[in-house]
Amino acid sequence: PTSAQVGVVPHSGRFCYTLDNDLLTTEQRQFYEDNGYLLIKKLVSDEDIERFRKEFMRICKREVNPPGAMIMKDESLRSQFGQSEKVVNKVQDFQEDEELFRYCTLPEVLRYVECFTGPNIMAMHTMLINKLPDSDKQTFLHPMHQDLHYFPFRPASRIVCAWTAMERADQDNGCLVVQPGTHKTTLKPHGYPQWEAKTNKLFHGLLDEDEKTPKVHLVMEKGDTVFFHPLLIHGSGINRTSGFRKSISCHFASSECYYIDVKNTSQEHLEKELEEMVRKKYNATSVELKDIWNFRARLVQGERINL
Repeated sequence: PTSAQVGVVPHSGRFCYTLDNDLLTTEQRQFYEDNGYLLIKKLVSDEDIERFRKEFMRICKREVNPPGAMIMKDESLRSQFGQSEKVVNKVQDFQEDEELFRYCTLPEVLRYVECFTGPNIMAMHTMLINKLPDSDKQTFLHPMHQDLHYFPFRPASRIVCAWTAMERADQDNGCLVVQPGTHKTTLKPHGYPQWEAKTNKLFHGLLDEDEKTPKVHLVMEKGDTVFFHPLLIHGSGINRTSGFRKSISCHFASSECYYIDVKNTSQEHLEKELEEMVRKKYNATSVELKDIWNFRARLVQGERINL
């Protein structure tokens, strides 16, 4: 199939977005079906989180340079600080960093992931986010968006994000904001928001956001993990504190998912931007979106089938 329209794979009776298993209660499954996310308290240990934090600091100091990782810096601070915790707002594609990639293989995380993807699990997209303190001129909020906008594979119902707070996340330091139930909608057009501040690369947002849709701020403690559907509309607010708000996340997909052609869809302009970035970074003459994803993707459980 090449259609970018999202079809839901029907499963046993009333549940479309979760699979039959012994881990989730009926109430938890129903909550995810209705809202598109599920928060699990204290899932990741303090010890693991401290190890991820140390590795992030080593990357900032250039003590370690993971192959293929994209070190994203805030555009408005680039000239002031070089590369440090004060300017690096994201380490993306850390699949070749053994220490950070441990997050994607934690048994306690994969147990939950399997409830959404089934037993054959690929880690597709990895990020450690370091939300920087904000000022009036610099805008580090991530506009409301759907993650499926970035992904050229389907079906959406067999993809899930695991997002773990590395310290308390609340409205003061820019916690996740979700619009419950929006995972039942289709993929909407995205682009760069019309802000006065410099916009950070690939921070796309909905072009037509419905301000009336109710929003929920996900207040999370260190180690809390939220699992959410790739069509759920979400974003994060401004960090009004003087500290850094860190989180670590991975998008997982069933290896039975398949790639689609995004030509002539709302995702086509993203494909061009991503291919151009990769061509520049690696001095490559030609690169295709599928090649980029094949490089990012790593099997973490079961068998590699399509992806």
